[in-house]
Amino acid sequence: MSRQDKRPLTLRDVSEASGVSEMTVSRVLRNRDDVSARTREKVLAAVRELGYVPNRIAGGLASQRVNLVAVIVPSFGNLVFPEVLSGIGEVLEADGLQPVVGMTDYLPEKEERVLHEMLSWRPSGVIVAGLEHSDPARAMLRAAHMPVVEIMDTDGEPVDAAVGISHRRAGREMARAILAEGYRRIGFLGTKMPLDHRARKRFEGFVEALAKGGVELEDRAFYSGGSALAKGREMTRDMLGRSPELDFLYYSNDLIAAGGLLWLMEQGIEIPGRLGLAGFNGLTLLDGLPRRIATMDACRREIGRRAARIVADRVAGRDPGERIVTLTPTIDEGDTLRRR
Repeated sequence: MSRQDKRPLTLRDVSEASGVSEMTVSRVLRNRDDVSARTREKVLAAVRELGYVPNRIAGGLASQRVNLVAVIVPSFGNLVFPEVLSGIGEVLEADGLQPVVGMTDYLPEKEERVLHEMLSWRPSGVIVAGLEHSDPARAMLRAAHMPVVEIMDTDGEPVDAAVGISHRRAGREMARAILAEGYRRIGFLGTKMPLDHRARKRFEGFVEALAKGGVELEDRAFYSGGSALAKGREMTRDMLGRSPELDFLYYSNDLIAAGGLLWLMEQGIEIPGRLGLAGFNGLTLLDGLPRRIATMDACRREIGRRAARIVADRVAGRDPGERIVTLTPTIDEGDTLRRR
């Protein structure tokens, strides 16, 4: 076929190039096992040579499904989600499924639009971040008649299945670890709190555990922008400017905690003796900092793997086991929590 010929390639083109029938080409592309190895190789060689890409939507109309799994996350800029996506991809690829990713920016109305568009392609399953959705989004998920796995959080009732951690428990455990080291004058710095339900739940669990330990949170600061080192520096400077007596700062994520750490070190503040700090997520990207920030691993890659395994098992007709999988994160005290 001439490079100037712009018409889409078809099964007939592959059939003519490989010297077999269109039906045989279709069997090979659907990975049927009733085709000889020699014929399969001829067809695949023709496919590679022509650059042919099967129209999976057209091919999936009879079954009303394609081998795609819709994956919907709040942000591509957030350093948390690449690891989740890697775990999802590892498992789905082994089962012949392909993730297709959409982003919501933590906005319920955008989640509705992305979900509507993705479901119109009739994927084999849906993996979506969070348990909180608008009523229209939840209705679409319930009516999807396919595996739906909500990820990152298990503090609530999922539409179908869920894989994640308890963020309220994570907040409580960090509070207990801080109190155990003798810190009592504590401030909290959080990002995206109105929209990030998981950060909100950690905050609620944190404040609850402090109260049970007889300590009241002395200062708090929230903002609606994305995570950034510069924002962590700014928030830390402002909080200590108005509450200089604080002896511990708990940040909703590691990135703003890293910004706070750098600012504190520039000011010559002794860490963790005079002032301790902790974040959340266990970002390995920050391992090269002068001090290792206390944090909590959010089990990101394993969440992705387990969610993808539920979808793949259900698509293949296998029993996926538990409907709700709650993983257990661990605290890394780093160099900024334990008092020497």
